Amino acid sequence: MTKTTRRTALTGFAAGLLALTALTGASFAQSTTLTYLIPSGADGVAVAEELVKSFEAANPDINIEIETRPGGSEGDNLVKTRLATSSMADVFRYNSGSLFQAINPQQFLVDLTNEPWQADVQDSFKQVVTASDGTVRGAPMGAAMGGGIYYNKAIYAELGLTVPKTWAEFMANNEKIKAAGKVAVVQTYGDTWTSQLFVLADYYNVSAAEPDFAANYTAGTAKFATDKVAQRGFDKLQETFDAGYFNEDFGAAKYDDGLRMVASGEGAHYPMLTFATTAIVASYPDLIDNVGFFAQPGDDAAKNGLTVWMPDGIYIPNTTSNLDAAKKFVAYVASVEGCEAQTRAGGASGPYLINGCTLPADVPPAVTDMLPYFADGGQNGPALEFLSPIKGPALEQITVEVGSGIRPAADGAALYDEDVRKQAQQLGLPGW
Repeated sequence: MTKTTRRTALTGFAAGLLALTALTGASFAQSTTLTYLIPSGADGVAVAEELVKSFEAANPDINIEIETRPGGSEGDNLVKTRLATSSMADVFRYNSGSLFQAINPQQFLVDLTNEPWQADVQDSFKQVVTASDGTVRGAPMGAAMGGGIYYNKAIYAELGLTVPKTWAEFMANNEKIKAAGKVAVVQTYGDTWTSQLFVLADYYNVSAAEPDFAANYTAGTAKFATDKVAQRGFDKLQETFDAGYFNEDFGAAKYDDGLRMVASGEGAHYPMLTFATTAIVASYPDLIDNVGFFAQPGDDAAKNGLTVWMPDGIYIPNTTSNLDAAKKFVAYVASVEGCEAQTRAGGASGPYLINGCTLPADVPPAVTDMLPYFADGGQNGPALEFLSPIKGPALEQITVEVGSGIRPAADGAALYDEDVRKQAQQLGLPGW
């Protein structure tokens, strides 16, 4: 694990304070040090560092040390282990929704229901960090995200392409891009979690066709392998692989490679969550205007819409020995000042879910492209993991296999149904 420690050398100033204390007998409060665990990645680290810097400036008696952890299933296991062994940091960032439920929040996390700042947190977020006893255990960390496809605007302009609203149109664009000798779809299985997007971002299309899918899925009566609409996400992953649209190094390429490729024009499309906009701003500020975004297309242009992810949550484990300071930091994150610090760190990647937080006028094109889905008349809906507590932990390994031609889409869907069954049984859900 990498630990980034934020310390300021104030030797001379500290000596002055000691001298002043000796002369006047004044009493100075000892500073508190918090630890803050976040996922690794340039975008998340940049945001955390700006939040900590701003918070420490306003709270000089509290110092915060940032720790990083891996993403994906490795990171999930680490979070669960640290909670179970009472070794979790004082504050940590983690998923909301189904993965939040999987860490047993009622047992391990501090109840934040009655904190004053909760009055400004939108209810749509509160419901995805609410434990089984009805208590709210987290605050929003980041902006609402869309799951869809980044695209290189320069390539689209060069080849005369238009943003697709159906899967057939998307595949036609890919064929033209491939014919021009360019990479049509970037995949980055070196970071296995990135392989899931074609499946997960297709959920708006599933719900548009079958509004009751989430309820039936949770009840154990709807399955990916036996529902042709739900299986389409796996099919789309296989179709793009079979067509030869991926970059040659898709098996080893990493998330950061994907961002570089779509920003620079090395690749035309990169399926991803829109939180990545801040990472592109941080790493490729001169190229951000080249990057646009659209929702993953379905089969009906009239029902084109966006699958939406709630932000991560920021949580306090009940093992912290610095509860008051930890609550103060969480309150800062959930404030207008906290939103502004996040925006300063890497720009806004989407709408914040805290009342009073606004977006600057000069947001990147990828953010501008996302906002119509949230406007009046726009079409969007939550990802499945925010409508159901079930998300099988092996999905990213299964989608790597389907997206690498190792396993057919139908077999991948069936294997995921089995993974989901195990997860549902662990959660004690009826009907499983």
